[in-house]
Amino acid sequence: MNIGDLTYAFSSQKSPIQKITSNFLTQKEIQLFIKRDDLIHAEISGNKWRKLKYNLIEAKKTNQSTLLTFGGAFSNHISAVAAAGAEFGFRTIGIIRGEQVLPLNPTLSFAKKCGMDLHFINRTLYRNKNKPDYQNRLKNQFGDFFLLPEGGTNCLALEGCSEIIQEVKNKHIDTDYYCVSCGTGGTISGIISGLNGEKKVLGFSALKGDFLTTEVFKLLNECVGKEFSNWEILTEYHFGGYAKWTPELINFINQLYEETTIPFDPIYTGKMLFGIYDLIRKDFFEKGSSLMVIHTGGLQGIQGFNNRFGNLIKT
Repeated sequence: MNIGDLTYAFSSQKSPIQKITSNFLTQKEIQLFIKRDDLIHAEISGNKWRKLKYNLIEAKKTNQSTLLTFGGAFSNHISAVAAAGAEFGFRTIGIIRGEQVLPLNPTLSFAKKCGMDLHFINRTLYRNKNKPDYQNRLKNQFGDFFLLPEGGTNCLALEGCSEIIQEVKNKHIDTDYYCVSCGTGGTISGIISGLNGEKKVLGFSALKGDFLTTEVFKLLNECVGKEFSNWEILTEYHFGGYAKWTPELINFINQLYEETTIPFDPIYTGKMLFGIYDLIRKDFFEKGSSLMVIHTGGLQGIQGFNNRFGNLIKT
């Protein structure tokens, strides 16, 4: 696929916006919209599509035919990069944190089926993933490649995520808040950039700790060269940390699926929606407020979750 075809393939995909209605939302006088980025692509969905867009275009511009990236054994990013490689004609290499476990889980089985070359390294070595010396060792081992960071977050990723805002504006939907789940801080940074100081942005951290605020400040300074004050990261809805969960969370996800027919995963979007509904319940938002919730995809994680813990999440 040439660069023109690749650019068109990425630019032609838009996601719909769905309004959620319920007695609860009516009573609280809150309008809730969900931008269904999970529907952008069956296998490269949500923020992964947006983060990869300009990275893959840049790879084509620089005549790179191989993509190398990092991730855990259940990584949405690994799955999406593998699918993108198969669709757009790139060789893909995944450096996977931890020892190989056979049979491969659904995420890694899919990545391998897409042609991704999987290499497993121990957690100590994995911590060197951002160090130039280690990256040079990888180039000596695999040859030249286009490096995609873990989670796909870099300045090119922010550019892709910022386009969410114009798509919403094109629908002539005016909302007071933008809400998004956070892992590496790339998607929320792109949204903040796209809004350019307008509205309010709430990020729901999937990880324990408050380091993401520092990371978002850093990304905005490095990639946009500006600081904004219209955003915050909420850190109380991680349910114990990354990939941690409780029966209460799973029950909420299943109930919301029954009410809306929208699937949410237990790692990112499910926790975000739980947080949003909790804040609505506590009257965090003024009456009459409208919320635009960004569904960042990651639904392949449901299969991995159900594979590990039983079919707890309805699909």
